[in-house]
Amino acid sequence: MNLLQKVLDLDIAYLDTFTKRLNTSWGNIFYNENQPTYYDANHAHLHEAPENPKAIIEEVIHFYNERNITPRFYLYNLENLSPFVKELDAYKFGFEELVSPIQIWNKEIKDHKRSDLVTIEKVTEENFNEALEIECSIKEFGGREVREKAFPEEFKHPAFTHYLLRYDGIACATACLFEHKDQVRMESVATIEEFRGKGLIGELIYFLQAEVKKSGKEDLWVFPINEKIEKVYAKYGFNTAGKFVTGHAFLGGKSIKEIQEG
Repeated sequence: MNLLQKVLDLDIAYLDTFTKRLNTSWGNIFYNENQPTYYDANHAHLHEAPENPKAIIEEVIHFYNERNITPRFYLYNLENLSPFVKELDAYKFGFEELVSPIQIWNKEIKDHKRSDLVTIEKVTEENFNEALEIECSIKEFGGREVREKAFPEEFKHPAFTHYLLRYDGIACATACLFEHKDQVRMESVATIEEFRGKGLIGELIYFLQAEVKKSGKEDLWVFPINEKIEKVYAKYGFNTAGKFVTGHAFLGGKSIKEIQEG
């Protein structure tokens, strides 16, 4: 299995936990009518050049319009999809190219002493609301509109383990591990704004790396949202395995870059 296929396999397993998937002859349609504004839960997924771009675009528009969801595509192998992108423009889709780094942990555990002010615990029913409030405050995750529905679904799913970090007793950062077969993906690593700059992301990463090491899983992956975040993870033993130029086409709403920039 090549890198792209391995990454897509892990990504589809991740998506399957919070959205329905319709397999088609040309790719996949993901949808969740309970979370219509959650981009990752509502998009057509295309990674091979189709014979009839117009038919696929019209199929996707019809599918999502019937469900009152904004039609959108995530496009892989973008260098092979120029005719399709041109056809999307004819249908008035907005379009952006995204550089998507893929990083894998080098499996080295650094000799790190945790700050005495920091404690890390699993998210349980008892501290669930504290973790939820942190996730809802992070605009890069889609804010309250997305995370208020998505976080409870993840919490209930056995493939996810969520963690909560406290600084001097105050809940202020979260992260989670998603497991699929012998692979693990680190997700939702974030700190609320007033506690940034204290090295708390590093504390979480070191803790999660130790958890993965103990589990005996083969690989730990992270998919940074941009190259700036990629450099942060590189400090903690994550090597860039590849960078995919992907496309996001949307028939309404904000671009992903606009959401990330707030």
